Amino acid sequence: MPEIISRPIVTVTNVIWSYNFTTEEVVVLLAKKSDEPFKHFWSLPETFLRSTEDADSAALRLISDKIGIQLDSFHTEQLATFSSVLRTKSDRQLALAYMSFLPKMPDLTPGVGAVNVAWVPVKSLHSRFYLVHPGFSIKLPTASPDIFYQNLTVNSNQSQLAFDHELIIQTAITRVRNKLDYAPSILRILGDTFTLKNARKIYANFLGISELAIDNSNFRKTHDHLFSETGAVTTVGKGRPAKLYQLK
Repeated sequence: MPEIISRPIVTVTNVIWSYNFTTEEVVVLLAKKSDEPFKHFWSLPETFLRSTEDADSAALRLISDKIGIQLDSFHTEQLATFSSVLRTKSDRQLALAYMSFLPKMPDLTPGVGAVNVAWVPVKSLHSRFYLVHPGFSIKLPTASPDIFYQNLTVNSNQSQLAFDHELIIQTAITRVRNKLDYAPSILRILGDTFTLKNARKIYANFLGISELAIDNSNFRKTHDHLFSETGAVTTVGKGRPAKLYQLK
C-alpha cells in the first residue's frame, strides 16, 4: 500500500508580471537564490504557507514582503497546483502557483534568501518564449508537464530555473494567452488606464506576433466588449495625443 503523506511542505509561488514603459516590454520578477536547494539558481518569488493564512493571503503577503507593495485581491489570481513527485528530490513539496499583476515596476533590492533580483523581459520568437536577461537567456519548455518532469529526472542539469519554475512561467503564459479575448487581466500591469498601443504590444507579445500585425482600428472594434474610453488623453511620447482606455 502506498505511503500516505500527512504533512507535505506547501509553498506559494508567484508569477509577478509588470510592464517596463521605457522599453515597452512585459517583464516577470525573478530572484537569485542564496541558499540550498538550488543555490545561485534564479527562481520565482515564493514563500511557505503559514498556519494562520490561506493561500490567497500568502500570495499577497509575498508581494508585500518581497517588494513592499500592498495590492488589492483583484490584482492576483490562482494559476495551478504543481504537485509532481519529481519536482523535488527530498521532502515532498507542493507549489500553489499564483499570478499577480503589478501596475508599476518598482526598483528592487534583494531580500532574505536572495543575492540578486531582477525584472526579466519575456520575449517570443517563432512560437517559443524566452526569458532574456543580460546574464542569461532561458528557453521556456513546450513539452507536456509529464515529459518536462521526466527530462528533469534523466538530466538533473536541464533545469535552468529552480525547481520547476520554467514550467510554472510557461503555464502562466498559456493562461494569459488563452484569456486575452475574454478576461485580459494582464492589462492591469499598465495601470488603471492605458493606450491601445501598449495594449496591442502586450497582446502581440503573448500571441508571438509583431505589434504591427494588429491593426489598431480593428483591435479597438473587436475588443470593444473589454475596453471603454475614459474621455482622457495622454501626451507622453511622440505624435498626437493618444486616447486612454480602461478595462470594463
